[in-house]
Formats: sequence, C-alpha cells, structure tokens
Amino acid sequence: MIRALGLMSGTSLDGIDAAIVETDGEGVVRAGASLSVPYKPEERLLLSTALEAAKTWEPDQPMPEEVAEAERHLTLANAVAVRTLLAQAELKPADISVVGFHGQTVLHQPERRRTVQIGLGDALARLTGIDVVNDFRSADVAAGGQGAPLVPLYHQALARSAGVQEPVAIINIGGVGNITYVGTDGSLIAFDTGPGNALIDDWVMAHTGEPLDRDGALALAGEVDMDILERLMNHAFFDARPPKSLDRFSFSPDAVVELSPADGAATLTAFTVETIARGLAHVPGVPSRFIVCGGGRHNPVLMAMLSKRLQGGVLPAEDLGWKGDDVEAEAFAYLAVRTLRGLPLSLPATTGVPEPMPGGKLHRAEKEN
Repeated sequence: MIRALGLMSGTSLDGIDAAIVETDGEGVVRAGASLSVPYKPEERLLLSTALEAAKTWEPDQPMPEEVAEAERHLTLANAVAVRTLLAQAELKPADISVVGFHGQTVLHQPERRRTVQIGLGDALARLTGIDVVNDFRSADVAAGGQGAPLVPLYHQALARSAGVQEPVAIINIGGVGNITYVGTDGSLIAFDTGPGNALIDDWVMAHTGEPLDRDGALALAGEVDMDILERLMNHAFFDARPPKSLDRFSFSPDAVVELSPADGAATLTAFTVETIARGLAHVPGVPSRFIVCGGGRHNPVLMAMLSKRLQGGVLPAEDLGWKGDDVEAEAFAYLAVRTLRGLPLSLPATTGVPEPMPGGKLHRAEKEN
C-alpha cells in the first residue's frame, strides 16, 4: 500500500481539489483526508485568460506569456494546497510517497495528437519535498489515444472496493461530462458525453456575475426550449462511437443567446442531461445504477432532470460511501501510484489507445538527510 496525494483542477475553473488515498494502484483503495480550495476571482480570470490565449497557440510557437504566467501561479497554488492538506491531516511530506498533479487543461486536441495540462512538476516537487507525477495524458495522445477520460480505472477500483457486482454507469459531471461503464466482468467502456457544467457556468456568469447556477435556481425559473435543444443535439459527436473526448470549448452557448437568462440556463441544463442519456446508447448493457460524481450532482435541478430522463436509479456518489467532490483528485493520486509501478493509465476501451498505455512523468524531490 502506498500513500499518495492527488491534485485536480477541473475544466469548471472552480478551484483545486486535493485528496489523500492509500492504494496498491490496482483494486484496493482507502480514501483519506481531503480539501477544496476555491479560486479567487482574480485566479479564475488568470486561468480564463490563459485558456483564451491557448486557443491560437500552435505547436511550433513558444508558450504564450498568459499561459506561462498562469502555470507559475497554478503551481504555487497547488503547493499551498498540499501544505494545507498535510497540516490538516497532521502529516509530514515524508509521510506521502508521491503527488499526482493533474494541472489545468488549457488545450485538448487529440485529433492533432496534442494535449496540454499546465503545471510545473519539477517546481512542485521542490516546493513540497515530495516526488511528483504529472503530464498524465501526453503519452496516450501521442500514441493515438484520446487522452481522456483517465479516471475510469479508478472508477473500476472504487466499484470493486464498494463490492458492486452488477453493471453500473459512473457519471462525472464536471466542466465536461463523461461516463464510465463497469460491467459485471469488470470490463470498462468510457468516453466524454458532452458539456457538463461549463456551458451553464459560462452562461450564468455572463448574465448574473455568479460563477455557477447555485442550487439550479436560475434554470428552475426558466423553461427548456425544445427546438433549440433538438438543434444542439444534432451534432455528429453524439452519434460517434467511443472512444471520444472533448475540449472545454468544443461547444458554446451561442445557440441560446436569444433566450432569457432563465430559459437559457434551463435549456443548457437539459442539454447536459440529454447528452448523458444519448451516451448510454454506446454501452453494452443496461446499468442497474447511475452513480453521479463531480460538481453537477450539487445542482438539484440537473439531478432531477437526469433521474427523470434515465427513469430512476440515479444516485449521488455519497450513497456508495464515496466522496463525490474528491473522486478526480483521488484518481490522480491512484494514477500516480500506477505510474510508480509501471502500470497502464489508459486502455483501448477507455481512450482508444492501441494498447494499454503507461504514462505520467516522475519528478524526484530532494530529500532531507
């Protein structure tokens, strides 16, 4: 068993999640202490600016200064998160074997064999005194995989640890949505489904100045425009067979621009739900349960829409004893342990990579004598 700490900064740009797990990197997982550090408005703006700058960043060009500045700040912020979590858990750096540092995705173009997660792994190792694994996706994408989603192997381990025997679908609703289907034989299929919270968050920010639709209040006050929803679903991505993945900016809220703030929020929320339902057409069996992780499960309107659309069986991760806000941070701790052990991080059925693919880059920390 190895004690590892995972760090996740998702496409919702809401903050840094940090979580400690003990695991063998295979089927045994014990979750430990965790924390979430919300971004300040100025930090969110810094990252948003970096995302905009990255849209026109070509491979032969140096990193845009906006991206480099965000990378430096993100690395420092993650170092603070590590130190804060260790203090809360009454642990020393020597008590943690490795940190899994996802960083912030600023560019995801698997069709061009390119994906970029900013974050300075060597600097984080130096600042924390703990070995760090980062750059989890590049090897997969370079080999022809989608580079996402990477959490399914951890979903499978969680399902095993919870004693789940029947086929289940684990739905993560972050900035982008994705599904992991775990069959009765342990088989995996995973893929991105479509927008998660990102379009809703962007719409609400533009119309209210708030970073998210808290409690789904804006969507609850509106009506879904079924004609616009049908047009939104008329996109080749949804019928494409897995494996498949998305960039945060693969879709935009332009289709609802003429709607009221409430109707736009309702329609975009229904869009997220419909993309998940459509995605289930690509799994081989009927899941007995739909387990929801990620920030989207805090939106009661989205969860009610999802339960109605999937005809029940929709459960928050906590119903299985999981910590739904921590699953992705825990996953990158788990994947860092797999990197240390030389185990694959992705499979043909999860990212479309030609063969089970190891990955991640290890940065050794200087240890005190």
